Amino acid sequence: MYIIKVKGKAKIPDYIQLRDEEFVLIAYFRADRPLKDLHRYGLEGKETALAGVIAGLEFGRLQKLEV
Repeated sequence: MYIIKVKGKAKIPDYIQLRDEEFVLIAYFRADRPLKDLHRYGLEGKETALAGVIAGLEFGRLQKLEV
């Protein structure tokens, strides 16, 4: 799974994208909202670790997600 942080413009907020091994979009959520419904993506119980990864992400840089 891969993660990328997308910079918003003007009134559009920053977003986080989760992509599978073939880079197909599987999740898209606001970066400033609490993490919820992560069980849908196989990340149940990893909210704290994922929040730490999101905080350290650079905008526009695709990174392999390892939590």
